[in-house]
Amino acid sequence: MASRLAWGLAVVFAASAPFWMSGYHLYQGAQVLIYAIALLGLNLLTGYNGQLSLGHGAFFAIGGYGASILIVKLGLPYYVAIPLASAVCFVAGFLFGFPALRFGGLYLALATFALAVATPQLLAFKRLDFLTGGSEGLHVPKPGPLLGLPLSVDQSVYWLCLAVAIALFAIAANLLRGRVGRALVAIRDHPIAAESMGVDAALYKTICFGISAFYAGVAGGLDAIAVGFVSPESFGLALSLAFLVGIVIGGLASLGGVIFGALFIEFVPNYADQLTVYFGENAKALPGAVYGVMMIAMMAVAPMGIAGLFRSLAQRLRKA
Repeated sequence: MASRLAWGLAVVFAASAPFWMSGYHLYQGAQVLIYAIALLGLNLLTGYNGQLSLGHGAFFAIGGYGASILIVKLGLPYYVAIPLASAVCFVAGFLFGFPALRFGGLYLALATFALAVATPQLLAFKRLDFLTGGSEGLHVPKPGPLLGLPLSVDQSVYWLCLAVAIALFAIAANLLRGRVGRALVAIRDHPIAAESMGVDAALYKTICFGISAFYAGVAGGLDAIAVGFVSPESFGLALSLAFLVGIVIGGLASLGGVIFGALFIEFVPNYADQLTVYFGENAKALPGAVYGVMMIAMMAVAPMGIAGLFRSLAQRLRKA
């Protein structure tokens, strides 16, 4: 009951944000929702199924570039382009899941690491410039008013991201409460016992990889229209590492934890970068150091993530 009340209050707060937030803060809020969607997909794969991925920035890039190409080159509306690009991500993730079955642990992490490193290079490949725009990228037009309502561009993008995020969170929650969710957790905790009980581990792992890639593709498509621009430099290895940081900081195997993780990777680096304003050009390395110290501090204070910290506090309050 308390969990449902917390989710309801969070949705009400998020939905009311366009009435009292500035355009820039609405853009930041949209980015938090976009990151939360991507982190939700990665958490399904890593937190609930136990497959470590360092390459989800690649699927984020496929979704962003796929939607951008469909919008810019083919003239499709964003509400058609994003689902199509996300479906491509699902297929790519599902197909990548088959060779991933041969790997596990650090070997799978290394394979997905290679995917994250190779994707920006492929997007900048000269022979694909007619599609991707090469190193110059693509400029994506902003969507019009949502549902024809008298809204600004920032309000429309924010509410679009919020609506998509609510729908995908609801789908993930229903998925985890059912047979699929129990199978994913069983494969993570006791793979041999799960297979002996008739769980097709290979099928569930590949499907989970596909769903996770689909979520990343949706997030990438929304990011393309929110920013209005895509380029290979936007989808480097740092993005994939930021996603991993987000699910660990927020809390593995936690739906609510991805919100905290998204807030962390959106605001902490920005505030750390502002230190150069106060300390000048001689402090160029300071933001990275502050970011690292913040991650270490969060892991020391909340080793199970922010969601785990709140759960332990709630348990102590109930006992008290």
